[in-house]
Amino acid sequence: MTDKAGMENVKKVVLAYSGGLDTSVILKWLIETYDCEVVAFSADIGQEEELDTVEAKARKTGASAVYIDDLKEEFVKDYVFPAFRANAIYESQYLLGTSLARPLIAKRQMEIAAIENADAVSHGATGKGNDQVRFELSYLAIDPAIRIIAPWREWDLNSRTALMAFARRHDIPVSTTRAKPYSTDRNLLHISYEGGILEDPWAAPPEDIFTLSVSPQNAPDAPEEIEIAFEKGNPVAVNGEPLSPAALLKRLNVLGGRHGIGRADIVENRFVGMKSRGVYETPGGAILRMAHLAMESITLDREVVHLRDSLVPRYAEMIYYGFWFSPERELLQKMIDDTQAPVSGVVRLSLYKGNCVVAGRKSDNSLYNVDFATFEDDAVYRQKDAEGFIRLNSLRLRIRRMLEKRNAS
Repeated sequence: MTDKAGMENVKKVVLAYSGGLDTSVILKWLIETYDCEVVAFSADIGQEEELDTVEAKARKTGASAVYIDDLKEEFVKDYVFPAFRANAIYESQYLLGTSLARPLIAKRQMEIAAIENADAVSHGATGKGNDQVRFELSYLAIDPAIRIIAPWREWDLNSRTALMAFARRHDIPVSTTRAKPYSTDRNLLHISYEGGILEDPWAAPPEDIFTLSVSPQNAPDAPEEIEIAFEKGNPVAVNGEPLSPAALLKRLNVLGGRHGIGRADIVENRFVGMKSRGVYETPGGAILRMAHLAMESITLDREVVHLRDSLVPRYAEMIYYGFWFSPERELLQKMIDDTQAPVSGVVRLSLYKGNCVVAGRKSDNSLYNVDFATFEDDAVYRQKDAEGFIRLNSLRLRIRRMLEKRNAS
């Protein structure tokens, strides 16, 4: 799919373009190497970067057309919320912020390729990371015939110095600000920090890297209580105010960030086989996951929860590995979404110095019944019935022990 023997067949490429050094160089490199048109596509998924200058920069670098699409609502509604309905978390710590964004970007990129009658797509992911897999599995799931050009697996511009030199030769404007000694990825769900000064897993991340959250030590000295309302597993309001998916997540980011919530320092297992250290800020996501778990705790049947939870590691792995558009992920999503019908109500949480604590939950669909759960006198539960229940459940244990004693004698 990146075979140079077929270069002459590439007439138009749609490039996932950010306007940064890497993708600016890639844009010009594609034109120079493949003698083709390049359409630049930038997705606004809440990265809070200035996109006003992207079109002018892309055109100056040689783009024949530029698309800048606001995908924030679609990102949260159709990618973040489905994963959070499943309480998806990779290796018990990572809330999949980057993993969830890539299939959306790839989907829109392929839509633009169809609009532009392009015969190839390209991205700026390196040959070491997960993102190349996420992009390309998504491309191929949508159109198995699409050509994929992955410059980092082809070119010899293998250092920042080489990229800068290429940019200067081609009069590509490059920021003169000091490069951060690590790489970042940001969207409405999170910010990730990797590489550079973070490659030593023994070294604590410097405080000045954090963007979305204050240090828990510097957070307010008084807790703040908030309420999140759910309908069928999705959050719909904060403190009684109905909000769109993107606006709601943004509000929770502000609330969580103010109290130092949602930081994670993880050594994770990449799909390509190596371990990688990443530092993450996911303040709104951390609050949302805690609230959703609390809402489910009173509205879902025990066996439904246990069965669903047994599948969550596999579901999260599918997303992390890039299989968002796979039949197995779609099948699991249907099952998960079926479980969410009764997950409606309100959760109250207390935010305080890095902690998000459930302070209350209520629902018209609650399965919690004080008449059964009470430690006081009740007339609905015969405690003596527990004796037979225990003896029946202990039967296999008693048989096993009796057999051991008989064989030992």
